[in-house]
Amino acid sequence: MRSALERSAVATRELAAALRTAVPALFGLVPLLMLAVLLPAALPWLPSAVKPLRALANAERRRAGRLLGCEIPEPYRRAAGDGIAEGLRLARSRTTWRDAAWLAAHGLTGLPIAVLAVGIWPAIPFSLSLPLWWWAAPEGSQSAIVTLDDWPTALTMPFVQAALYLAILLWLLPRLVRRQARLAAALLGPTRRTSLAERVEELTETRAEALEAHGAELRRIERDLHDGTQAQLVAAALRLGLADRRFGDDPDAARTLFLEARDGIEEALTQLRTVIRGIYPPILSDRGLAGALRALAAGQPIPIEMDVGDGRAPAAVEAAAYFVVAEALTNVAKHSGARHGWVTVRREPARLTIRVRDDGKGGADPNRGSGLAGVRRRVAALDGATRIDSPEGEGTTLEVELPCGS
Repeated sequence: MRSALERSAVATRELAAALRTAVPALFGLVPLLMLAVLLPAALPWLPSAVKPLRALANAERRRAGRLLGCEIPEPYRRAAGDGIAEGLRLARSRTTWRDAAWLAAHGLTGLPIAVLAVGIWPAIPFSLSLPLWWWAAPEGSQSAIVTLDDWPTALTMPFVQAALYLAILLWLLPRLVRRQARLAAALLGPTRRTSLAERVEELTETRAEALEAHGAELRRIERDLHDGTQAQLVAAALRLGLADRRFGDDPDAARTLFLEARDGIEEALTQLRTVIRGIYPPILSDRGLAGALRALAAGQPIPIEMDVGDGRAPAAVEAAAYFVVAEALTNVAKHSGARHGWVTVRREPARLTIRVRDDGKGGADPNRGSGLAGVRRRVAALDGATRIDSPEGEGTTLEVELPCGS
């Protein structure tokens, strides 16, 4: 009995907590109905009108997800702007109408259920006390479902009523909590159709980012070869031609030109090796990802603690992981003001997880600068995921998951 009462107390608290979304939902029914009636004329304002609805739905997703023990993801697609076009897209979206259906259902049922849950507790002792004072009440007075007008009724029906209240308390309230959470999950969670649409949109964006990243990489390689290696080789060829012409008349000047040409060729080779390392670092082939990352960390100006497993991954995945860590450590050294950094790499059967953390000033914004944006594009090209957590004054954590075959 005690554990059942504890469950009922928890259920009552959760049903009362649902008022934080149920009351705004109830008050939102009138604007919702007005918006539905005036929908053709209200299309330009629909993107702004759905923002409070989505904020309320997100609050309920978090509450219901906590009760069900699983996350209820947001099914919303990225907004394409404002105006009539976006309003028309939202009006045609099933997600918008499902949010509206939840608002109506939750607004109409949440408040009565919460009142029932809170009121049932004092109703039980009140019903049990009726035989003590029913005779002092005005004639014809009724207590909930019981009308007391004689002693036999007063000595039996209040206890039946209290038993009914107790059944509601112990059996119905915990189930109402689950039903309420499942209703939110059913209406607010993504359907298979919306999940597929979101996945198609995500893959379309990923493909565009991959093509953009590939084009940018090709332009970088072309620029490095044209401005660096090619220029050095052209200069060396000119010096060799001049040296050949002056060799018979002035051997010392020709020798100087030969030496300058040799230095230019050596510099061109150095630049060519740099370009090659930018395509696929040879150290990955020689020492594997673990050795390459340890060498990378050794060249940093601050201590970097490494925790890297020895398992191998596909070459494309290892190359992406290397460049992710290289860019992250560059950001740590240049912008974070950190005194220490940590790199963790875990190889699992289906994915490679990379975590780079520092104790710097935080506040990293992936929308500013090209470094983190480049990391995100490179990871997206492999259908991976990037997460950045950088609260002010608490350092930055970059976590990347790259899919890879077993």
